[in-house]
Amino acid sequence: MATGRTRTVVSHCLEVLGNAICWGAAKAATAIAALYLRNGLLTSHLGALTLVYFFGGALSWPILVPLTQRFARQRPTSVRFAAFFLALSVGTAAMTAFLFAMDYRWFYSRWHAPFGSLIWIFQFLFTGASAVYQFAVLGLALFLPLGLLCLIVVSAYLARQRD
Repeated sequence: MATGRTRTVVSHCLEVLGNAICWGAAKAATAIAALYLRNGLLTSHLGALTLVYFFGGALSWPILVPLTQRFARQRPTSVRFAAFFLALSVGTAAMTAFLFAMDYRWFYSRWHAPFGSLIWIFQFLFTGASAVYQFAVLGLALFLPLGLLCLIVVSAYLARQRD
């Protein structure tokens, strides 16, 4: 009996992991497509941007989808769609912005004060805030136009699933 339950848990974890990789790949592909449409992929940071968008999607999925499924379980399909749409759009953007901010932090850390000092705290907060602002202005556009279509399709698929 424990073996069947373990198999179920393992298969569920593998499903979540596989879906997270697919969502991350979809987000990376939408960023690449937007960069191609915008400027023909003429950027020296294509690899880094692809990784940030991939991991933004991949790391947000295992947090957002199970949480949304838990809270929207007994709701009508339209409410479930709205919940998945909101959670995936805001959560994926937030995780990607966080990774973007951590990349900024890593780059500027060599000029920051020693770890834990009051100046370091201010530098950490303002570097992160400026990175999130820059992502909101420039980075969110890389989710469009294909990211919106992908978001609608995945939200509709998840809303129709019953747990």
